[in-house]
Amino acid sequence: MVQIKLAALRPTMLLISTAAVLAACGGGSSNYVLPPTTGATPPVAGPGTPTQAQPGKLLSCDDLASKAALAGTVYTSVTSVAAGGLTVAGISTPVPAHCLVKGKMNERTSTVDGQTYAIGFEMRLPVEWNGRFFYQANGGLDGSVVTATGGVGGGGPLSTALHMGFAVISSDAGHSSPTPSFGLDPQARVDYGYNAVAQLTPMAKNLITKAYGRGPDRSYLGGCSNGGRHAMVAASRYADLYDGFLAGDPGFNLPKAAVAQLYGVQQYATVTTGLTGQNKPDLQTAFTQAELNTVAQAVAARCDALDGLTDGIVSDVPKCKTVFNLATDVPSCSGARDGTCLTSAQKTALSNVFTGARNSASTAIYSSFPFDAGINGANWRQWKFANSQVLDTGAVGFVFSTLPLGPSRPSGIDFALAFSMDSDAPSIYAASGIYAESSMSFMTPPNPTQMKTLRDRGSKLLVYHGTSDPVFSSDDTTNWYEGLRANNGGDASSFARYFPVPGMNHCAGGPATDQFDMLSPLVAWVEQGKSPDSVKATARGAGANVVNAEIPATWSASRTRPLCPYPKVATYTGSNPEDAASFSCK
Repeated sequence: MVQIKLAALRPTMLLISTAAVLAACGGGSSNYVLPPTTGATPPVAGPGTPTQAQPGKLLSCDDLASKAALAGTVYTSVTSVAAGGLTVAGISTPVPAHCLVKGKMNERTSTVDGQTYAIGFEMRLPVEWNGRFFYQANGGLDGSVVTATGGVGGGGPLSTALHMGFAVISSDAGHSSPTPSFGLDPQARVDYGYNAVAQLTPMAKNLITKAYGRGPDRSYLGGCSNGGRHAMVAASRYADLYDGFLAGDPGFNLPKAAVAQLYGVQQYATVTTGLTGQNKPDLQTAFTQAELNTVAQAVAARCDALDGLTDGIVSDVPKCKTVFNLATDVPSCSGARDGTCLTSAQKTALSNVFTGARNSASTAIYSSFPFDAGINGANWRQWKFANSQVLDTGAVGFVFSTLPLGPSRPSGIDFALAFSMDSDAPSIYAASGIYAESSMSFMTPPNPTQMKTLRDRGSKLLVYHGTSDPVFSSDDTTNWYEGLRANNGGDASSFARYFPVPGMNHCAGGPATDQFDMLSPLVAWVEQGKSPDSVKATARGAGANVVNAEIPATWSASRTRPLCPYPKVATYTGSNPEDAASFSCK
């Protein structure tokens, strides 16, 4: 038996801000109108057969708790909600009349830390149902039952799965606080990693059956960041339970990425020029905004025109990796730092981070990152210089290390600076005593470059990833997809497609056309056999529902671009540089 002394927990480590945790969540996008249907509900063909889900009507709400009784499940409230608007993450979206069910599953008291755990959830069942179920996979450390609306991808959502008529579930993934201390409990770790999906899915489908008189015709699971990880894990573990998966900026190697964040702290600390109020290295001084602007401009100068148009977007990321050189393309300071150059030490630190976290033997711990024009985004700065000291130190300390390191170590930046890439980093692969699974087992998708059940069943997987994501590398996703292609005769596009989003930071933001709807093309692929050859994306300039302040002034406020399935690149072929119709995926 491994004993954890709770008295050793440092309060400062546990006070992870909810804002930082929820920053990992993604958004949604444009409206989706279902094709018309006629007649009575026909039988739906089996898995893999392109057959559209059929609409239905809510038959029951107030008495659902008794009708849908299930062992280990407690429904804490069941209420009818009138049509109107819901505000989620500061964005108001319309919702139809629906039944709201809140509850919890598998409540227990931990024998390790004495805390009470359960898998909390809420489910929203529209009165006018489109015959579909959407599992909303949430971000960060989970720990909160956020509003179940169902994001469809990108920033500034214009619609949600609930608005489209899906029945949608959201959960806390097995712990009721977005702080990392749940990692002391082995079962809470596993619930967070993959088991919450396994437990909630049959419960949700039972609720749907009792509410509508039949189960869902088609089922989908999606999210961004850790939600994208949930989707990738489910696509590997539970491909028999879902017809379509939507994975945005997926942190499918999350333990590795979190360690890489600590590596970044160590690198950036070598070039700080000031101290915080706690007399710690102030990472915000490692690179000024002007210096990051200089790097972004240098990347654009070398790579912007590679797609046939100088437009502030680096679409051809693979080619950019071969032509951009930090050492020679960014001016070196000959005197004081003035924002127009980088010192030799700054170039070394930045190069180390973009090359990828390494130990002292130069063995890779995590993937490289591509240099991209979005390196000067606010979200990039937040993850590299702030979240890395708070969110990632807590996650590594309590959830991803075996045994948990957090209870016996200093917190915050001190934890990151003292973390050894040689002796501590391997703990993400370790299992010991009551911690029977390593974090690389419970957090990552098994055999991610195989996806055999997904492929053979006929389910579909859509992945998108911002090429300027500062925490989960799009290089890692590209490498995954290359492996999937290699294991499927060089082409996995019949069941899985990957869409890089040029310039986009983590799930949204950056100088990018980051408003898009990935759920609608996924539904069309699953139910009508229409494979997505491109997805239209829009900039969120003046007049948008949520304005992206990082859109350059030279862009049209409503610029559109096609997002192209890898390895194709959006190439300029027309006459209007602000219109997606002037580009082709080549």
